[in-house]
Amino acid sequence: MNDVFMKTYNRLPVIFEKGKGAWLTGTDGKEYLDFTSGIAVNCLGHANPALLNAISEQAGKLMHVCNYYKTDTATLFADKLVSACAGGGMKNVFLANSGAEANEGACKIARKYSLMKYGKGRHTIVTLLGSFHGRTITTLSATGQESFHKDFGPYTEGFVFIEPGDTEALDRALDKNTVAGFFIEPIQGESGIKPMTQEYMDFAAKLCAERDILFMLDEIQTGVGRTGKFLAGELYGVKPDIVTLAKGLGGGIPVGAVLAGEKTAEVFQPGDHGSTFGGNSLAAAAGLVVLDTVTKPDFLADITRKGELIKDTIISWKHPKVTVVRGKGLMIGVDITIDAWPVLEIALKENPGLLLLTAGKQTLRFLPPYIISDGEIEQGLNILKKIL
Repeated sequence: MNDVFMKTYNRLPVIFEKGKGAWLTGTDGKEYLDFTSGIAVNCLGHANPALLNAISEQAGKLMHVCNYYKTDTATLFADKLVSACAGGGMKNVFLANSGAEANEGACKIARKYSLMKYGKGRHTIVTLLGSFHGRTITTLSATGQESFHKDFGPYTEGFVFIEPGDTEALDRALDKNTVAGFFIEPIQGESGIKPMTQEYMDFAAKLCAERDILFMLDEIQTGVGRTGKFLAGELYGVKPDIVTLAKGLGGGIPVGAVLAGEKTAEVFQPGDHGSTFGGNSLAAAAGLVVLDTVTKPDFLADITRKGELIKDTIISWKHPKVTVVRGKGLMIGVDITIDAWPVLEIALKENPGLLLLTAGKQTLRFLPPYIISDGEIEQGLNILKKIL
């Protein structure tokens, strides 16, 4: 069969046809233990019974109407999502389809807020080197990695990158006369699972509040329980002005969200923003199952426990090829002394196979589904240890 896909991905040699729990099955019948959950998407695992029932039932009733109207399912989902984020100070939500779309919406809110209050010229958004905010032209512009900034220019202007953790650089960059927002991932995912320090987050939140610059958290990968809190911002005790979510929010169905705090809740007015598929009933039904599961304190505590189990086990190996293990909850990075991609290739060939991710040239990334068992964690780590 001819490969008719555009060559946008460096794909590994397997084709999957089904999955259950923390396992996927290839078309050849071979099974693979999934430590990726679709890059933090399938947070409740594959073929989750509650998700299947909710999606099937909703599909039989109503999947989509245009956003001239509300639906019962989307209204309930939005209400529960805002409630889940209320501890972070969130007041309302715009529902989208993806992380990039959510981040685009966040940038629009920041620029309109500043324009309304201060007039033209105060539109710059500061982000961090090593950040990743999406692959649209504007979210690429916001991404602080030079490797993504090729071939597709000119880019949306008005984005400035600074070194993460450098409070002096942040102080200089957050010019109250030119800057609308500071957009930050609490833990940088794509560049190696790199958490911000408490000092840096506190300083950023304080500086933004003093200068009326919007403090914006990109929680596309860190949110929806991935770090052991519903929002990673809760780990730091900060209250942002804007939060973006996606990935795990629909448990496998595309869902994105932009949440606004007190300052920004009334910025968008009719006609300012929109999304044909955003907030459709099918996505909302899936999102309700995720929220009903992931917001339970015991469930979140178990994510933290499983993450510590993974980190402690790898550290206990004292393996010469492992240099650093870091992360929060089930978002873990492991720095190794060899290139990471060949590890993924070899792990796929094991029996059972093991699915892993990279986050940089020499970092392995673990984003397993929250429902993975201790036994499956042990099994997967044993495979990894053997490969190393």
